[in-house]
Amino acid sequence: LPIFIEADLGTHPDQLFVEWDPQPIAAASIGQVHRAIVVDPSTGLERAVAVKVQYPGVADAVAADLRNADLLGLILKQGFSGLDPAEMVAEVKERITEELDYRLEAVNQQRFAAFYRGHPYIHIPEVLPSFSGAHVLTTELADGATWAEMLQWSQPERDHVGEVLFRFVFRSLYGMQAFNGDPHPGNYRFHRDGRVTFFDFGLVKHFSDSEMRTFIAMVRTAAYEHDPHAFRGVLEEAGMLRTGCPSDDIEVGEYFSQFYESVRDDRAITWSGEYASRIVRHTFDRTSPIAQFATVPRPFVFIQRINLGLYALLGELRATGNYRRIATELWPFVQAPPTTPIGEAEAHWLSLPR
Repeated sequence: LPIFIEADLGTHPDQLFVEWDPQPIAAASIGQVHRAIVVDPSTGLERAVAVKVQYPGVADAVAADLRNADLLGLILKQGFSGLDPAEMVAEVKERITEELDYRLEAVNQQRFAAFYRGHPYIHIPEVLPSFSGAHVLTTELADGATWAEMLQWSQPERDHVGEVLFRFVFRSLYGMQAFNGDPHPGNYRFHRDGRVTFFDFGLVKHFSDSEMRTFIAMVRTAAYEHDPHAFRGVLEEAGMLRTGCPSDDIEVGEYFSQFYESVRDDRAITWSGEYASRIVRHTFDRTSPIAQFATVPRPFVFIQRINLGLYALLGELRATGNYRRIATELWPFVQAPPTTPIGEAEAHWLSLPR
């Protein structure tokens, strides 16, 4: 690993850092994280940092795996007759290839950190660009409880965590037009004061104005206006439902709106693993006649991880709350006043000069 640090930053880690711990404090699929001490160029003061270094050879291994992605597309086509796998495979290839370039991750993380700076409950570690490169990413060191440790906290604390995770995903989507596509429990650290620290911004999807209009129209017609005819029109225009499906508008609405079940009605809910599992089964169940006309356009590929990732985490937390009211604070076509203490704190943060 020092090879990549020296190649990217021009100096062996023993000379680059005031202190360098050769034993990693965390490991992931394409790199591992080390603790170090640096002299911050902006302040001249020493500070503790986390240095993520990519494994040598991982780019070649990933490239080999991606060559098999076309085969995956053929398999998906056999099981999902309505699916055009070409765009899905292209999207997967592009996003995973981007994840290998830590310079892009640094840009993503800096953007998220700038957007959430000063937020009462969402913390994004600051990037140190002068200690980062294509295969090395250095950020401020952040501690906190792991997911497993946090799960031992009280239920009200877990409810709080669930609301923060939900707000982070949808505030980012509607406020930044971006989605951090890796909702993995290892990418969070939790603090007793209610803050959550978010790591790993290598797999970020940025959405165009047109794509956002589609997302917003879908949630508005399905979950807010409860208009199955308009919802079907949005689905067909977006390419999620091929024209000619013989099912009526109500049947189509019920099929696709399961993803909005948690925010359709003004009531408190408790997320469950059963609900998350049902959403997964529904996503891959091809027995419905509607499924044969359903597809996943490229903009929707990674956003499905909200359904398959975030919902699973909320179910593991068994988080309870009125998520319809929370959602109306975040939906740009409603922007309702705050309905929870977290919402009130966030509203104050939003009112501050940016």
